[in-house]
Amino acid sequence: MTEQLTREDLRRRVAGLLAENDPQATDRLAFLRARYDAGLAWVHYPVGRGGLGLPREWHSDVERQLAEAGAPDNEPRRIGIGLGMAAPTILAFGTPEQQERFLRPLWTGEEVWCQLFSEPGAGSDLAGLATRAVRDGDGWIVNGQKVWTSSAHTARFAILVARTDPDAPKHRGLTYFLCDMTDPGVDVRPLRQLTGEAEFNEVFLTDVRIPDSQRLGAEGEGWKVATATLNNERVAIGGTPMPREGGMVGKVAADWRAHPEARTHDLHQRLLRLWVEAEVARISGMRLRQKLAVGRPGPEGAAMKLTFARLAQHLSGLELELLGEEGLRYESGRGWEMVRPDKVDFTGRDAGYRYLRAKGNSIEGGTSEILRNIVAERVLGLPAEPRTDKDVPWKESVR
Repeated sequence: MTEQLTREDLRRRVAGLLAENDPQATDRLAFLRARYDAGLAWVHYPVGRGGLGLPREWHSDVERQLAEAGAPDNEPRRIGIGLGMAAPTILAFGTPEQQERFLRPLWTGEEVWCQLFSEPGAGSDLAGLATRAVRDGDGWIVNGQKVWTSSAHTARFAILVARTDPDAPKHRGLTYFLCDMTDPGVDVRPLRQLTGEAEFNEVFLTDVRIPDSQRLGAEGEGWKVATATLNNERVAIGGTPMPREGGMVGKVAADWRAHPEARTHDLHQRLLRLWVEAEVARISGMRLRQKLAVGRPGPEGAAMKLTFARLAQHLSGLELELLGEEGLRYESGRGWEMVRPDKVDFTGRDAGYRYLRAKGNSIEGGTSEILRNIVAERVLGLPAEPRTDKDVPWKESVR
């Protein structure tokens, strides 16, 4: 049936959802559940999984129609890891039972997700991670430490990569799991950042039992599954749809127009150059999403995330120079307080916060140095760096 749907059919389906669930009178969660069940959560997903099997680009029609009707959204900033990383990975590698269990509450925001990948000794070299998962009957016992875990303090579930075969080379001995963050043995501790806040965490796993039914993909194929997650993560960070002059460049341009007294020739030239680069990135993101419509994301997402980080840092620095003393004020006098935010909001915060928080953009989602290697090797086809430990058993490798 879905193959015969037209864009007009899709608009009528949205109108039917609104007629049956008045956004002004329906409970927010009830509306989101109804939207998922109608296949309007993400129209490119399969029927029964929040979608209709339609072209990805048609989803913008749904969002526009619902926004015009004043319908609630699912707070994508709060559940970005679930939407951008966990959901596409579960869809690609999960069993029907896993998809049925996890996708709906993930999309409605009833269950927040986090990512247990990086470790103190395995960040850029993720395949060298040391967290161990040992088979125990119909489950696994997991021990280890993860770090830089966004939203771990609010998350119900996590996507987790652990080592299940230390005798295999580092890329081949990993397995991917879905971890319940409320299980015994999961200890979440805050990591205070340059901003004064603690949106990141370190997570200690001590004899955490994960049933084998929450293994995603085959045993030993964790690197394959994790690579798909990372590709989706970079697209989610760097390839988010933006209107012209949206995001960080829009904030800086607005400050430029509001402060004619602060304008200089040098700042003007820098703003023009960054505005052009932001527009190139926006259009490149459109092309990347068109490619996504016909398959899974590839290494091109690394280039988008790399560009996003560089632009965010340059633009936030330019904004601070433009605003002068006003730009140094942090959160309108709130102070450098220790808080535990449940989302990151660049455009809704002060310039001082943006400047400090943008420093993390070149680390999260893969460091800029690693992403340059990915672009060089997998996009440009340049010779790979020597990797002497590629075929060495993990337990014999130097860490």
